Amino acid sequence: MHMKKIILLIAVLCLGLTGTYAQEQKVAAFEHLDLGITVGTTGIGFDLAAPINEQFRVRAGFSFIPEFDVRMRFGLEGEGGNKFDSMADKFSDFTGLDIDSNIDMVGSPSFYNGNLFVDYFPIKNVGFHVTAGFYCGTSKIASACNAIEDMAALLGVTMYNNIYDKIEAGEPIFDDVYLTPELEDKFLESGRLGIHVGDRVDTGEAYMLEPGTDGTVKLDLWVNTFKPYLGVGYGGKVSKSNDSVRLDFDAGVMFWGGAPKIVTHDGTDLARDVENIDGKIGSYVSFAKGLQVYPVLNLRVSFRLF
Repeated sequence: MHMKKIILLIAVLCLGLTGTYAQEQKVAAFEHLDLGITVGTTGIGFDLAAPINEQFRVRAGFSFIPEFDVRMRFGLEGEGGNKFDSMADKFSDFTGLDIDSNIDMVGSPSFYNGNLFVDYFPIKNVGFHVTAGFYCGTSKIASACNAIEDMAALLGVTMYNNIYDKIEAGEPIFDDVYLTPELEDKFLESGRLGIHVGDRVDTGEAYMLEPGTDGTVKLDLWVNTFKPYLGVGYGGKVSKSNDSVRLDFDAGVMFWGGAPKIVTHDGTDLARDVENIDGKIGSYVSFAKGLQVYPVLNLRVSFRLF
């Protein structure tokens, strides 16, 4: 469903709300206010809800996913599949520094959203409802950066590639210092060092992820800031004798702009610019590419304020 159709549907529902209110006067608009606490795939949240009339209710709130860490491990290698061990040995012989063959990245969500919903109850005195509305919040929903303990290894990678670039350009590696022709040939033969993620879609060449100018490796996941929502739900009083506490369940989809963009610090979108991604990172990228919409499953407990 296109974004324009979704927004049009929300507008039509809101117009229907106004028309129904003109016909139904048994429940006064905003005659009571409920405080809701939600838990589900959008994280932990709270909202305020009030009736418009007997068949419509409006809700406004905020939700977030608490931050937690997920570790991902990547292996270093040279261009063209050259053996990492031989390259690391050359660098160690030259500098006295060791480069670890694996880099750990630590990922964490950063999913925060305000929301505005309209619930329509098509059958009076029955808890089933259809919901339309939107979430609006962060566009960067998750980030990953190399583990602190791998900073030394990434510094070594950056130094190695800097030496390689100077040798390839025929420049001294420091002031007027040049390596021996034999050692330069070994560097040039091995190629640059980085994380072989996959192959570029446009050229078919290997995509090697290298540390940025700050010596780090980073990934960010991006979606739309404005995210329309459509769903259904059902709820009711916890007990017949007490109508001040309700329990509701909502299920629907958040339209966040198709598959998230997975952008590295060098500007490459792993979801669109790279293919044939193996290992754990390949599993994460495939999972993210499958999330064209975000599933919403939330449990809500509400309390009558007045």
